[in-house]
Amino acid sequence: MPAMRTLVLLPGMDGTGILFEPFLRALPPDLPVQVVSYPGRDVLGYEDLESLVLDALPPEGQLVLLGESFSGPLAVSLAARLAGRVSGLVLCCTFVQNPRPALAVFKPLARLISPQVLPIAFTAGLLLGPYATPGLRTLLRKALAQVSSAVLRARLEAVVAVNASAALASVKVPVIYLQATRDALVPPSAAQLALKACPTMRVVPIQGPHCLLQAAPAETAALVAALVHEIEKALAERRGTPAPQAR
Repeated sequence: MPAMRTLVLLPGMDGTGILFEPFLRALPPDLPVQVVSYPGRDVLGYEDLESLVLDALPPEGQLVLLGESFSGPLAVSLAARLAGRVSGLVLCCTFVQNPRPALAVFKPLARLISPQVLPIAFTAGLLLGPYATPGLRTLLRKALAQVSSAVLRARLEAVVAVNASAALASVKVPVIYLQATRDALVPPSAAQLALKACPTMRVVPIQGPHCLLQAAPAETAALVAALVHEIEKALAERRGTPAPQAR
């Protein structure tokens, strides 16, 4: 029986992968998962990060990509580029182009902003809202401590300029968008813009904040695992072989 495809997790703005811990614990233990982390001190744009992820991927085998927040455009670009290897795409609380276009006029100010100097209560309020438990606050503080202010500012600037709509339009595999109902950062219009590029994309509203995988790990993990199983089942039917059983 062919091995189950690997779920590749691409992190949000912090880039550390630390914040995936609750989600990872909720995933089925037999689902192969790879978390890709980004350098916390090297200023890299989306193109450089794409090269980094390509180097980090398993050398062979099929993949399902999950792009969280900042990494959504990156996951889209990789899904288009690796059409022969990527079997599914999950977009979580993310965007394919600047989710708040009005902020583009403030792009020069991004260089003056240091997200690290903001009180953790303020940052947790934006990202987690009323779902901010002491454990999640600790994870957030730990993740941000590993990323320089220069890197965070550069990633904010990259978000303002990015547009992966054309890449998403070329993606032919199943795509789901996990949409937080109480997202204070990414507005609902971001999913609508993605839908214009990929009308077959399935939008799944989930009760929770921007850090959805952290606040609702069981529900999001079940949805992602179900997508992987659906892909396995569909491909197995084409091959005429039994698919791995969902756990």
